[in-house]
Formats: sequence, structure tokens, C-alpha cells
Amino acid sequence: MRVGYVQFAPRFGEVKRNVGKAIALMESEKAELWVLPELFSTGYLFVSREELRELAEEVPDGPTTRTLLEFARAQGVTVVAGIAERAGEKVYNAAVVVGPGGFLARYRKLHLFGKEKLWFDPGDLPLEPVDLGGVKVGVMICFDHFFPETARTLALKGAQILCHPANLVLPGMGQLSMRVRAMENRLFTVTANRIGREARGGDELRFTGESQIVAPDGAVLRRASPDGEEVGVVEIDPGKALDKRITRYNDLFADRRPEFYGL
Repeated sequence: MRVGYVQFAPRFGEVKRNVGKAIALMESEKAELWVLPELFSTGYLFVSREELRELAEEVPDGPTTRTLLEFARAQGVTVVAGIAERAGEKVYNAAVVVGPGGFLARYRKLHLFGKEKLWFDPGDLPLEPVDLGGVKVGVMICFDHFFPETARTLALKGAQILCHPANLVLPGMGQLSMRVRAMENRLFTVTANRIGREARGGDELRFTGESQIVAPDGAVLRRASPDGEEVGVVEIDPGKALDKRITRYNDLFADRRPEFYGL
């Protein structure tokens, strides 16, 4: 299975431009599963909830999801993309999963970072892998990487690939922790991070790039530059994520002692 990330610099508020740029980058290479950055269509640094609501879209009926659906059907691919979702009075930092057969799933970020807590509502959906037809993928967004329970829950439910749309700003942190998430759960991870800077409302953020694809043993199979617009694609065997053996005598999941983990 060919999996890939898209790394680029969205321009704040320029939704049509950002969606078009992401699609053009995906069209430049062949993959069966693409992961796009967090909030790839809107940009990240909101200054009010009103501004966020104006740019957020309904899922799956909003124009960004519909455009991604058209691309997925035309290309025969699956796309995981981070967007701002408007649902009634609530607005979520979300991700959509679309494939050749249509809309597959949405995920709403559980662990909000920094000023996201001022504008977004916290995620309220259970962690459930998405079955792509024999391969199960889990979705987590950016700061979720700091919470190992997120990845472990998805892994215990059968996820073989973790798709990680991100807007990482802490240098090296997410790249390192996602290697650990891969290793401690024996699965593949695909982090799609953005690049560039945003300066709005008196704040400035620099995004760290270095999108990556990681193997179940924690090895980095492909990593992008810290500041370049690029895609990265790797051929993987998702079946390797079903093997949880660590040594001849140890199985990662069989050796768990959950009766001692309660708080």
C-alpha cells in the first residue's frame, strides 16, 4: 500500500487556494492513502470564535469535503484531511476521511492546544478506526500525540496506520513522539505537518515541517524538510502492524496487565 503526506503552507482564510494547492500536490505523485495537515484549508491562527465560525464548514456537506470527495473518487484514493467543522453552535478542529466510495468518517480533536481552547469545542466522538477494506486506519490530530492513550486506544481497536494531520510548532517534539507511538503500538504512522509562519492578533507561530512516515519499529521511512513544500510517499505492508511480537517470548498486547492499570 502506498501512503503519503502533503506538506505545504496554507494561507490564512484562502480556502479555495489552499484546497487547490493540496490537490495539485497530491496529483504530483501516486498514493492510495493521503494525509493532509491540520486545518489545511483555513490556516491555523484564528483571532475570534466569530472568525472561526465564518471559515468553518459543515461535514460532509461543506465545499471542502465535497471537493476532496470528488478527488478521491476520480483518483481512487483515500484522503485524511484536517478541517474546521461547524456543527450547529459548535465548531471543532476536525478531520475527515473520504474515499472512492464516499464519505467514511470524521474525527474531532480531543486535546486542544494553546488558544484553540478559546475558539474550538473539544472533541466529543469516540476513537474508532476506519476500515478501508482490509486495512484499518486511526485518526488523531496534532497535540493528540502527547497523549499515548489516543494511539493505544486506536491500536487496541485494530488500527494498523495512524494518520496524524498536524500543525506542529514545538521543534522535534511531535516527530519524536510519533516515532514512540509507532514503536509502542507496533503500527505505522503518517504525520502531515505544515510549514511557514502565521502572524495574527499579536501572535506569531512558525510551523516545523518535517512530515514523516514511520514503521512499526520506530524507524523513519521518509521525512520531509523543515521548510519545503513537498509530498512524501512510501510503499508499506500494513499486515506488519498486525504482528505485535517483540521477542520470542513477548507479545505487546498479550503481555498487557490491564487489571493493574486502573486509577
